[in-house]
Amino acid sequence: MTDLVDVSHGIEPHRAEIIDQRDPDQADRLAYLNSMCATVVDHTAGQIEALAALAGSSDNDCHDTRWVYYPWRSHLVRVLAPAGFHRLRLDRNRNKITSEEQVRARALSIGVVGLSVGHAVAHTLALEGLCGRLRLADFDRMELSNLNRVPATVLDIGVNKAVVAARRIAELDPYLEIEVEPDGITEDNFDSFLDGLDLVAEECDSFDAKVLIRDRARARGIPVLMETSDGGVLDVERFDLEPGRPLFHGRVGELDRDSLASLTTEQKVPLALEILDGSRITPRMAASALEVGRSLTTWPQTGGDVALGGASVAAAVRRMVRGQPLYSGRIRVDLDTALDGLRPETDAPATPTADGVAPRETAIRPRDPREVARDEDTLGTVLYAASRAPSYANSQPWRFGLADGTLEIRDAAGAGAPVDLAGRSTSVGLGAAWFSAATAARAVGLRGTATFRGVSDDPRLVVDLTPALDPRPEEPDGRGGLESLLARHTCRIPGDGSSLTREEVAAALDRPTADAPGDEAPPRVLLLDDPAERSQLAALLGGAERLRFLTPQLHADWVARHPRHPEPTGVPESELALAPGQVPMQTILRRPEVMACLREWDAGSALGADVAARVGSASAAAVVFATDQSPRAHIRAGWVGTDLWVQATAAGLAVHPLTPIFLHAVSQTDHAVLAPHHADELGELAEQFRQLARPIDCEVPAMLLLLSHAPATGPVSRRRGVADLLD
Repeated sequence: MTDLVDVSHGIEPHRAEIIDQRDPDQADRLAYLNSMCATVVDHTAGQIEALAALAGSSDNDCHDTRWVYYPWRSHLVRVLAPAGFHRLRLDRNRNKITSEEQVRARALSIGVVGLSVGHAVAHTLALEGLCGRLRLADFDRMELSNLNRVPATVLDIGVNKAVVAARRIAELDPYLEIEVEPDGITEDNFDSFLDGLDLVAEECDSFDAKVLIRDRARARGIPVLMETSDGGVLDVERFDLEPGRPLFHGRVGELDRDSLASLTTEQKVPLALEILDGSRITPRMAASALEVGRSLTTWPQTGGDVALGGASVAAAVRRMVRGQPLYSGRIRVDLDTALDGLRPETDAPATPTADGVAPRETAIRPRDPREVARDEDTLGTVLYAASRAPSYANSQPWRFGLADGTLEIRDAAGAGAPVDLAGRSTSVGLGAAWFSAATAARAVGLRGTATFRGVSDDPRLVVDLTPALDPRPEEPDGRGGLESLLARHTCRIPGDGSSLTREEVAAALDRPTADAPGDEAPPRVLLLDDPAERSQLAALLGGAERLRFLTPQLHADWVARHPRHPEPTGVPESELALAPGQVPMQTILRRPEVMACLREWDAGSALGADVAARVGSASAAAVVFATDQSPRAHIRAGWVGTDLWVQATAAGLAVHPLTPIFLHAVSQTDHAVLAPHHADELGELAEQFRQLARPIDCEVPAMLLLLSHAPATGPVSRRRGVADLLD
């Protein structure tokens, strides 16, 4: 084999040689190494392909390469050039570490003193790309007894510990700048070691060195982290923020380094117990402390604890990179104590939910509404039918009043939601209840005449409940029949995307009884049944749903109405027709801190995927317009939309209402109220919808219904009882 000293070209024993083949002088060096090295490795073809597949990679990133010579292995390896190498190697960090944070991390210089636990710390920092320069110090050499916790090999025995760590990191990232101090920390080299460092991870065994490091770091305003591989103790001393902070959190006063240097290992044990808090160190470590200098030569450590220490220090550095608070103090990441919390199960466990906890007792499934109606008296049937009317998020925003042979329906104060701008959503719901009450009244032999009362901004909806002089027979399968009315329900099961038949289009658009009460022109319905229109609608409604999740007040409203909320007001989870993979996602979607991350990254395209997919699976979308912005116009639209819904269900179609957050917004001011940080984006989506729906004159959209070929049968959503809705 070639003499490695000659081939190494005078390179330090821990440093890899990077060769740019484009440089003529380095090209000669490459040719020499290529002929003399035992092993040449080139996997860049696959790396170039993988890099090219990443979003945001440039052509230069993809094709530029370097050669790296590792003298301690006699290996010549071809790798991507720095930009492409780091882009590909650290891609899987996203979005736990964003691209911008990765750039900030690359500017950090970190010193690690003591390369047993420190080996895990340094390697984890390099692994995550949390620094651009590492400075390692340890005077000791690798021994066989170190291999229970240091990820080295028998080939490393006798090699300086700092060199071993540096070599391993160089094989991970040859571009990471690494400096090695093989003499450890001394009075002579300490100032040069600290020069330019942003952070020190102190993991040495010597107490006098621990004190020296902190004393000098405090004078320079450099923070110090220390992980103690027992009970997962991590100490943070922010000397950069607290220049007068006492060493070791003041647990042992101001120590005299000179006196510490003369102490034996056995004499240092009580001091270590003071620093570590003897009352909280693990039982096995506490017992071992009594044996140090006797049956034990030094403190025991295990590989798992050391690996955990590397992870803990990396987590602290990540917080600094992200600009998150990291205060001085001590934490414990004690896995043994956490595992002690597990207990044997003495009883058969309840079936877990997606959250991993036993579900609460669920509500009794409501009876078929047609069965209930048959059991009611005439008045009870009308009230029951009205209570089952559709409303946004199943909120039932109405109150009922009975007087002088009439049923009055009015707004229930406080029932609105953030999307209920100017009460427009509530008005649509009132119109739905009004239609349902009037239709049921006529079906059971009452007049059912519907009229407006009250002022325009506060209309009262009245249904005549006096007996009809010439009552019409109930039409179970025809228009206006009680059976059809009570069969209406939401079906969220995805459709097959097939086109509507002529008969189905007629059921949606040809409604001779659909004219809502009042003297105005009837509200208009637009059917979007062209595949291109539905594709456009799917994209813009998916975008709107994303903004619902990313806007704190809208997300909070969604969470409050979610079935897993302790006091849900919305639709039961069993009725959401979620795909199996979407069920566990509900836990994540409910977390505001998750949405905050996506909002900060301007990400979250998946948040609208479910809505977009449902729109894409529909056969058509029906837009019901209000003739203007007034409550009265939206009430009339609610009447017409509910009639359409009843007839479409009777025709065998599945109907799924959608309320995109912009549906009831009529101005940029409304968009700003709904989504303060995304008003422009929301306005653009609303404009795209307006262009698709093509309103006429003063029309505004009031309802949006998906019509699908899907199983039209489905569960009936639970409702509050009629008694709770009566004044």
